[in-house]
Amino acid sequence: MVLAASSSSLAAPSAATTGVVVVNTRLAYGGGGGAGTGIVLTSSGTVLTNNHVIRGADSIRVTVPSTGRSYTATVAGYSVSKDIALLKLRNAQGLATVRTGNSNTVEVGDRVTAVGNGGGTGLTTKSGRVTGLGQSITISNDGEAFTLPGLIETTTPLRSGDSGGPLLSAGRVIGIDAAASGGFLFRSSAQGFAIPINRALKIAGQIGAGRRSSTVHIGPTAFLGLALAPSDGDEDVPGALVESVLPGLPAARAGIDANDLITSFAGKRVSSATSLRKLVVQASPGNTVRVTWIDPGGVKTSAAVRLVAGPPQ
Repeated sequence: MVLAASSSSLAAPSAATTGVVVVNTRLAYGGGGGAGTGIVLTSSGTVLTNNHVIRGADSIRVTVPSTGRSYTATVAGYSVSKDIALLKLRNAQGLATVRTGNSNTVEVGDRVTAVGNGGGTGLTTKSGRVTGLGQSITISNDGEAFTLPGLIETTTPLRSGDSGGPLLSAGRVIGIDAAASGGFLFRSSAQGFAIPINRALKIAGQIGAGRRSSTVHIGPTAFLGLALAPSDGDEDVPGALVESVLPGLPAARAGIDANDLITSFAGKRVSSATSLRKLVVQASPGNTVRVTWIDPGGVKTSAAVRLVAGPPQ
């Protein structure tokens, strides 16, 4: 998992950081963790961030720098394709919130300030100007490439840790910082890209209302218990190639092994690793689905598999 960020080494002014929090994650499998940023939407602890900040995490800890208080967070829902996630802090109350603006009124040339947990060292700020609207970038995350459209482009450089932080104009949040010019793989760059706040809040509202869709997942994430090899676009051999299987979890219990090719999930054809991930995220923990796969020797097997809860995608 790769994250996003800000680059000033100076402490951020308190006015700019009101309602801004630090997000730290521990990855469920493979070890390690990550650092990112979020914004507080409600005093009871609803926090908006990027999906790639919390992707693959089995624990999320959110800290309010102004008070030093730390909270365990659960994932209320997320959108992989829109790169938005909504968190809920446990036992939080009386939190300071951000002031949101209207991203539809943003213009090229506007002065902006990005706030983020750049490098995982605490909140910092970086000022710049809007240089483009309606921009699209193609990004790669864990071997999957997809496009984020309609972004605000600025001269505020971002680095790992700033993802999920606010882009401010006249003291109000008009965007959620998501990527540097290199996508989620941050390099030295004079460009930053932010998701317009109007779009981010619309997705947050859908999650808060519990309205699941093809692009928005609500609640815990279903899990097969395996890792997939990146899709290679080989249309002659459609399916999702299993890279490894975690012992004791649904895939292993069903008899799926490394180098098997999954071709069907819940009665739907699997054409690639990406398509299988999309099908799994639409399911729910506790569901029993039929999975079909082919082993390296060409033997086809089908089994009923009961999904468990796993890390967000």
